[in-house]
Parts: sequence; structure tokens; C-alpha cells
Amino acid sequence: MSTRIQTDPRSLVARLPFLAMPTGSSHTMDADAPQRQRTLRAPVKCSGIGVHTGTPVTLTMFPAAPGHGIRFRRVDLGPDVEIAASWDRVVVTNHCTMLGQGLGGEDEATVMTVEHLMSAFAGLGVDNALVLLDGPEVPIMDGSSAAFVFLIDCAGLVEQDAPRRAIEVLRPVTVEEGNKVAQLLPQPHCSISFAIDFPAPAIGRQSHRITITESSYRSEIARARTFGMLQEVDYLRKLGLARGGSLENAIVVDGDRILNPEGLRFTDEFVRHKILDCLGDLYLAGAPILGHVHGERAGHAFNNRLLHALFADPANWRWVEVSRGGTVRPIEAVTHEAVTHGAEAVEAATQHSVAA
Repeated sequence: MSTRIQTDPRSLVARLPFLAMPTGSSHTMDADAPQRQRTLRAPVKCSGIGVHTGTPVTLTMFPAAPGHGIRFRRVDLGPDVEIAASWDRVVVTNHCTMLGQGLGGEDEATVMTVEHLMSAFAGLGVDNALVLLDGPEVPIMDGSSAAFVFLIDCAGLVEQDAPRRAIEVLRPVTVEEGNKVAQLLPQPHCSISFAIDFPAPAIGRQSHRITITESSYRSEIARARTFGMLQEVDYLRKLGLARGGSLENAIVVDGDRILNPEGLRFTDEFVRHKILDCLGDLYLAGAPILGHVHGERAGHAFNNRLLHALFADPANWRWVEVSRGGTVRPIEAVTHEAVTHGAEAVEAATQHSVAA
């Protein structure tokens, strides 16, 4: 039975810090034992509006089997219309990340604005889930990932009988254009540094660095909201975007003023939201990335270009298992081909590794 969630964004955010996430684990806590894949304990549902389409939408998250990965199902288009949450299924990066089926053509099914939900999955370590939508866009909720963290907490998490895979960065990978930079650097854990520079005095130059753990994600990143400039609203709506945007689901900036009556949640909330987006976009790799991510004036397009650059050369990365104590063990049997075909190939590669 699914859990029905009231979607007032202010009440969701207010309740978030007091929640503890159940893991339901019965596996050994030996430091040398591999981390296990995780999925939801139970289905959970919410309703909201798409920030760009303005369309009301209901989202339901279901548990999924080991190796399934994250997949979206457009139930409004039919019972079998599924889209893998994969970097090579990204079809639009203008003001959001949009996924397609990979079929091409005007009739291809898509799902918009996946980055906040994907960020919550990454921050809380959810490996496998099926996300049902009855519309074209993930609901924006309050403009952060806090509501999705709340939903995952309500559903609970369980560990599964399969080791968790990670992608270890082996050498620097850089995408650069003008004053925009996105970079991956080798290191044994995940961290992100980001810098932004906007002409609006209310934002200006901001930078932030964080080592990604579940605790740091919850306290430092999840509540950071998306933002936009007042003078850009009419232009975006002419493009068919921001039709569902409001002060309830975005920070609106007018020069040196923040128009939201409640103000900011962090003094550097803008750059923190960029980190939230970055983590969600990079989770489309199909597994957590072990490495340092640096972004300078980067956005959704650069995040996706960075993954394309990473996977363009098998020497850039390798599959690993990570122990509960943090030790990394390479998995030589799993090749770079697994990533290019999304969750189904990851499952096949996992079975091959176990058989070997």
C-alpha cells in the first residue's frame, strides 16, 4: 500500500531535520564486507506541479530489484513506456535535465526535470527504484530535493542481496568552454566544489565545497532551492518554460533583492543548489562516482558533457566495490560497456562478475 504525502513544501521542509532514515539491514556490519545495493522498503506517492510545463503530476516511487537501477515510467502514455535514468538518454539540458527513450523522433517519450529527484537518490544512496509519472515532468515541490528526501524517509530503505558498484575516476577529465569548466579528479571518495558568478548583486560570486555523505547532503544541500531572475520570467515562458514557477517553488531574484518573503535558507543557497543539481545529473552515470567534481559557472549541459568525456575513454575510470569500511576493490570482470547501456547492462555485468 502506498504512502500518501501531503505536499505543502513548507511543512515538508520543516519536518525533514527530525527524521531518521530506517535501513532495515540484516547484513553483517563487518568493515571488510561490501556495501549493499539499496531500494525503497515500500511505495510512496506525492502530487505536485511541473515547474516548466505547469502540468499537475502524480509521482509514485516503487521498490525495484537489485541491478534495476533508476527508471521512469510514463503511465499516462501507456503501461510499458519506460525511460532509463542514464547519461546517454539525456536529450535536453536547457534549464533542466530531460531524459528520452533513446529512440529518436518527435514521438519519443520524455521526462523533464529529473535532477532534483536523482540528487535525492544519490544523496541517500538509493540504487534501485521505479518512478511512475502520470505527466511529462517530475513535480518541482518546493524547488529543492527536501521533499524527495522526506518521501524516501517515509518509504524507508532496505539493503539488498547484491554488492553496490561505484565508478572510480582514474585520471583527470575536463570539459572547458570560455569561462565555464567542469572537471573530475581522482580521489577515493565523492566531493564537489562549485563556483558561480552572476551579475545580480543578490547572488554575485559564490563558492562552496562539500564531501558527499548522507549526513552532509541532508544538512547542507537538500534544502537549497532552484532560482531564477525576475527579468527572465517572460522570456522563459515564451519558450514554454517556467510555466509552473512561483515563489512557492523557486527563489526569485530582482537585482539586489530576494522577492521571497521568507528570504534564503543559506547565505550561499544559490551555489548549494548548483551542487544539488550537479550531484543529480552525475548520478545518471548509473552508480556513485568516486572522485572530486569541480564546476565553474557550469550547469546541466556541462554536467552531462563531463559524463560523456569520462566514458569516452575506458582508461578514465573503472568499476569498483566499496567496503563498509571504505576500502575500494576493483572489479576487473566488469567493463566500460556496462555503463553505455544503462541499468539492464549493469545487471548483466554484475551477474557475470559473480559467476566469475
